[in-house]
Amino acid sequence: MGKPAQSWWARAIGQEQGTKRGGMFEVILTRRKRFGWRWQVCDHSGKIFADGFERTRPSAKYHGERALFFLLSQAHLRNRSAASSED
Repeated sequence: MGKPAQSWWARAIGQEQGTKRGGMFEVILTRRKRFGWRWQVCDHSGKIFADGFERTRPSAKYHGERALFFLLSQAHLRNRSAASSED
């Protein structure tokens, strides 16, 4: 598999306790010969959290961003429920 065609967006999921950093996620779009576009949501170490395949680049971009948003929202909801259970 070749190099990603475009690594276009990365987003921090926020600060945890103290100076500890949360994870960094990135959406990667890769052009596949004649078949369309592959999208992946990875962390800074390269671990894949979500991936998929779409026929058009705009569709791949949309689905990659949607998966990233879902991951970020789930992390936020988990942090909220953990904080409320500590009270």
